[in-house]
Amino acid sequence: MISLPTGKGGPFEAYPVGEPEVPDYDERRPALHTSRGQEALFTIRRDWAPVLARLRSTPVGEPPLTATARHLVEEFTRDRPAQRPDYKKNTRTLAILLYWLGADTAVFERDVYDLARIDVNLAAKPVCQFLRIRGLLMEDPDLHRDADQVWIEAALAALPEPVASEVRTWVKVMREQGPREGEPRGYDGIRRYLTNLQPALTAWTTTADVTSLREITKDEVEDVVGGESGYARRGLATALRSLFRALKRERVIFRNPARDLPVGDIKGIPKSIPSDLLMGLLDQATTSLGRLVVALAAVHALPGKEIRNLHTTGLDLSRGTLEVRRGRLRHTLYLEELTHQLAADWTTYRHQRWPASTNPHLLVSQKSAVDPDHPAVSIGLLSDALPRGLSLSGLRQDRILNEAAESADPLRLMRLFGITEQTAMRYVTTAHPERTAKLPR
Repeated sequence: MISLPTGKGGPFEAYPVGEPEVPDYDERRPALHTSRGQEALFTIRRDWAPVLARLRSTPVGEPPLTATARHLVEEFTRDRPAQRPDYKKNTRTLAILLYWLGADTAVFERDVYDLARIDVNLAAKPVCQFLRIRGLLMEDPDLHRDADQVWIEAALAALPEPVASEVRTWVKVMREQGPREGEPRGYDGIRRYLTNLQPALTAWTTTADVTSLREITKDEVEDVVGGESGYARRGLATALRSLFRALKRERVIFRNPARDLPVGDIKGIPKSIPSDLLMGLLDQATTSLGRLVVALAAVHALPGKEIRNLHTTGLDLSRGTLEVRRGRLRHTLYLEELTHQLAADWTTYRHQRWPASTNPHLLVSQKSAVDPDHPAVSIGLLSDALPRGLSLSGLRQDRILNEAAESADPLRLMRLFGITEQTAMRYVTTAHPERTAKLPR
């Protein structure tokens, strides 16, 4: 990094020739303060390690700031409690940026993340949000890309052509065929499939010298699957069937070598939760958020992904309904007295705890409630809100299985829980095997 002290902008301060003690600009002022309107001469990526080393060597604890920079730091810390360590990290990050780059020019988003990456006592995201709102941030599109998408592209780049191009076609097909109408398949699911495919693709392209997936035969598919067992085999077989089915549909390959590949019971058999774990379930949940999550999963059988994406606009306490978004489709829950009361308790708590929150999601946390990007809460936070030994998927399966045992009517399950015909029949079959067993010929 080139460190050329430029002073404070405007005319340089003159000193008489032979002055015994000339002020040391390298110690008093930051190295990069350009004049207003002056563009950067170099756009190479900065190394912030020397800057932090320079600040640590100074006797003063906080970097000296201009009046404009101090005003920005004060505005940033105004609504943030001083006792929170995270807020101190954010404030120090902003102070270092304004000290070194000045408060009159926009800050590159990449610089903020590069600075925070080399010190655990610094943070980037809240600072970027603050600067973005005030028009002082030059955003980097690469930092806003989906992490799973970046991983997929890196994995494809490691494959030789034309195999990489063929797998890229499969990714495109997967994105267009979401689980529900109008909802593209997420990159997280594609990444899980590609993770299972990677060992087979690597073996074919390196050991077997395969130059195209058109060369793969049925025997080679069975050999690579035969080397696995249990869940690993099931995941690999499912991913291979998806890959070659998509390529055959797009006419990239002439035949599908995984067409008759057995994968076993992909979805498994739903299991009920022991009664001793269900007793006093709501009493074990210690927060209003946890009790509402328990009710949504154990009473209304909502999966965790849908619980975290519920919106406040979908809750209508006057009518006792809760709208669940499923792509372009909508599923309406009719709240019974218990869930209605728990939803009312949560909304009251949320309004009292974060009255200024504009996050549209119904469930929020300490961080997401005040985050300007309005993220949904994580699945981990929902799971932590449950009593020990229980999971969201387990509560959902237990609820649907219990209803299937009581009614044995797949149409009722479909209307009540918004599940597909295949899923409803699977639960009915599990609950009443004697009614659905095939008679011997």
